[in-house]
Amino acid sequence: RDPFAKRTKTIYIVYVIAALDITWMFLQFSVTPYLAKKLGFNTLWFGYLQTTVGVIQLCGGPMFGRFGDIFGARAALSLACSSTVVFFLLLAIAENPAMLFIHKLPTIFMHVVPACQMVVADLSAPEKRADALSKLGLCFGVGMIAGSTLGGHLNTRFGETFTAGFGAVGSTFSLLLVLKFIPKTTKSQAPTPGRDSENKSKSIFNVGEITRLLKFPGVKRTFLVKIVAGLPSGIFQVMFSIIALDFFKLKPEQNGYLMAYFGIASMVVQGGVVGRLTARYSESSLLLLSIGVSSFVGLAQAYMQDVFQFCLTVVPMMFSLSVFNVITDSMLTKSVPPSDTGTMMGLCASVQSLLRTVGPTVGGFMYVNYGISSIGLLQFVVNIAVFVHLLQRHLRKTPGHQE
Repeated sequence: RDPFAKRTKTIYIVYVIAALDITWMFLQFSVTPYLAKKLGFNTLWFGYLQTTVGVIQLCGGPMFGRFGDIFGARAALSLACSSTVVFFLLLAIAENPAMLFIHKLPTIFMHVVPACQMVVADLSAPEKRADALSKLGLCFGVGMIAGSTLGGHLNTRFGETFTAGFGAVGSTFSLLLVLKFIPKTTKSQAPTPGRDSENKSKSIFNVGEITRLLKFPGVKRTFLVKIVAGLPSGIFQVMFSIIALDFFKLKPEQNGYLMAYFGIASMVVQGGVVGRLTARYSESSLLLLSIGVSSFVGLAQAYMQDVFQFCLTVVPMMFSLSVFNVITDSMLTKSVPPSDTGTMMGLCASVQSLLRTVGPTVGGFMYVNYGISSIGLLQFVVNIAVFVHLLQRHLRKTPGHQE
């Protein structure tokens, strides 16, 4: 069979697996906040619960990426899907606050999306990578709509336990897809014998191997931008379920519809806009654009009063987030050798986890003490600062602006 056709088929199967995984994840979002409320969690404790997940995934991300580089894509995806099954089974039997914390433990290996990104990065040509990765964002939109709507309806009609059980069955189906269709390894180039045995002999927990990637040119700076500029919008996203419940006073079903609207906006941007932009403009220009838009989204969110005004900010918010994540991931995977793309994707995932770790605590504190506007203003100030810094670098590099 034609290897190109085979690669394309694998990428499409990966898109399906990613869309399903996001569906189960958003299904869970329509269970956990309401279950936590039933079990007597207040805003602060719900923040701690979110932080726990962030810490667990922060530790798991780089190890998981390294596991993928050493043992191949199928093993990595199987591990991630199996962990998701266990996660939902534990959620289904969670009847006290301690169990709600325990059910978060499998999230250490629940990195289905980074594993999918790893496969797509391995199987796509470098110049097409940003476009291929942005199509994964399209799957995110599909999953967000399906999961939020399905979760809202199932939870309202059959309760939390049934919805969690449904998630476990769905995740099992994802696992079967992985075992049937994903090749054992997706690395395109034949590794040099020395490098390969060296890779095999080194453990997954080798911190040196993981931090070695930060020494490649441009990696550290892109990483810092990813963390600093991503933090304020990360805080808003983490706090969103609380904002929806507390500030907008939404019911589970209304929250589902709002999430579905997020999903549609995300799909339009990732499926129709990002690929076209990456084909036409340089990655550094797009990075600047996304950070600039993000700062004004923060300003708008600082002054919004109701759901309608918030809905007006959703499209630019989704645009800046999508472009920002796709471009930084693409820049980072291109900066390292193909044998390390998995570890790099793991590190990228751990940035998201870092934001989820710091986000709930900082966000909870800001929201309780200074209200919702403080989160938006923080985003405005931080992103403007990063934008100015990057713009100066950008201008220095362009011809005619010698240092």
